[in-house]
Amino acid sequence: MALTVQKFGGSSVASPEHIQRVARRVADTVDQGNSCVVVVSAMGDTTDDLIDLACKVSSKRPAREMDMLLTTGEQISIALLAMALQDLGKDSVSFTGWQAGIRTEAVHSKARITDMDPSRIFAELEEGKIVVVAGFQGVSEDGDITTLGRGGSDTTAVALAAALKADLCEIYTDVEGVYSTDPRVVKFARKIPEISYDEMLELANLGAAVLHPRAVEYAKQYNVPLMVRSSFKSNPGTLVKEEALMEKGIIVRGIAHDLNVAKVALVGVPNRNDNLQAVFQTLAKENINVDIIVQSVVHNDRSDISFTVAKDDLHRTIEVLTQLKTRLGANEIVCEEELAKVSIVGAGMISNPGVAAQMFQVLSENGMFIKMVSTSEIKVSCVIDASDVHKAVRVLHTAFGLDAVEAAAVAK
Repeated sequence: MALTVQKFGGSSVASPEHIQRVARRVADTVDQGNSCVVVVSAMGDTTDDLIDLACKVSSKRPAREMDMLLTTGEQISIALLAMALQDLGKDSVSFTGWQAGIRTEAVHSKARITDMDPSRIFAELEEGKIVVVAGFQGVSEDGDITTLGRGGSDTTAVALAAALKADLCEIYTDVEGVYSTDPRVVKFARKIPEISYDEMLELANLGAAVLHPRAVEYAKQYNVPLMVRSSFKSNPGTLVKEEALMEKGIIVRGIAHDLNVAKVALVGVPNRNDNLQAVFQTLAKENINVDIIVQSVVHNDRSDISFTVAKDDLHRTIEVLTQLKTRLGANEIVCEEELAKVSIVGAGMISNPGVAAQMFQVLSENGMFIKMVSTSEIKVSCVIDASDVHKAVRVLHTAFGLDAVEAAAVAK
């Protein structure tokens, strides 16, 4: 008998009818002889609605109280799904994140899981029950409710699968799997049958919203096989695993884009060995994630330090740099917001030189100016104007042969 962890996102449980459909799908899994733990998100737009509600009653919205508020969305979902399963004759029980033994660091709104105690879940499974767990949440050592950040239900599911040593973790969503790029941007985007952890982690970090990056990190660390598939169709999905088969002739596996990008430059910083450390250590203490970093020496022993952050963190970043500016002796702080990042990802890039040059050429020939570049063994990212990003995704998708088969079929 296999143990499966299934995660259903907000669109999958958006209405009573959707919840009943999820219950039938879970029941079918159990009827096939499997034990099942189900992780669910809040219904539909519930989280956004709760944020709007908080904005109407408070201008400050303390992080601790926001976590207390937002976790109620998942609690609604787990109770309703457990009820729907019991209506189908399936014994089930719902757990909040802390009841399920999920321990986190004492950081509100984007906590990381530090420990798992699945003993209570094991006890219920041994009784033959389906366990329904609230995603996105846990509890800190001092007993405060915490949230894992947007997309944290994916992380909950994979962390539980690892702790329970599950045979499979299925991530159910509103798409049929992982695609070569966003199908809403490129008509001929194609579903990828299987993809490696490393490739998926790059795509997730670079803007592909189908899986949360932390979930992929957990899956890779604990070798949890992930299957991404549709809540609404029974078609095969995408298997995420350690090593994935390479498609013949495909060097670039996928293209991602991210509109949540802002560029910040600390201009005219005196050249001292400890200035870089001072800037990025201070930002790290404020839990501000920095992406692409460029330091350029200008003149008179001064440098410009440029980097990208999420737009959500821009205001706080400016506050931090304003405090540092005088201490470091910098001239000014410059920001740019109407930006986006477009990235190509593929394990085949390791053994194929010239991929970055081809990307630069394609963007240049299509009139796009590259403002910043970041590379790794399996990805190249370019920061460009936000107004160009969808065009960039389309021309790169074609240039690297990702839509050739579908386009040719349609042309016939």
